Amino acid sequence: MLTVLFLCTGNSCRSILAESLLQHWGQGRFRSLSAGSFPTGQVNPMSLRTLAGHGLPTAGFYSKSWDEWRGRTIDIVITVCDQAAGESCPVYPGTPVKAHWGVPDPAHATGTAAEIAAEFDKVFVTLQERVQRLVALPVETMSPEALSSRLTAIGRDEP
Repeated sequence: MLTVLFLCTGNSCRSILAESLLQHWGQGRFRSLSAGSFPTGQVNPMSLRTLAGHGLPTAGFYSKSWDEWRGRTIDIVITVCDQAAGESCPVYPGTPVKAHWGVPDPAHATGTAAEIAAEFDKVFVTLQERVQRLVALPVETMSPEALSSRLTAIGRDEP
């Protein structure tokens, strides 16, 4: 089983959504974790509502530092922060395969409750599509270089 760590700055929205999605879609093949370089200390309630709204479990998620996973074998690290928004993406040390799947932070969405929920759903759908593409890969037989290339293409929404 490969261990995948989704990293973001606050570990309250995007990385939590990705962690849950891989837990769901990658059962038996992937161990899914998330963390932040500067965790907020709590999961955004809209993240949990979004997961519940899509029929995914919400229990057990919490905002944590990447220090929690130091010393564990991490096979793949995927950053989900949006560099275009001026965020600083964390860089995880070590030798795991690394990729960037940047998506906008729905925690910064403004507008009505419905508009904010729509932003969370939009990020959820994007991450779901990417996670499903990851799960479809024959990761057990891929070289680290080939896996890195495919994960990068997934993050760019390339075929």
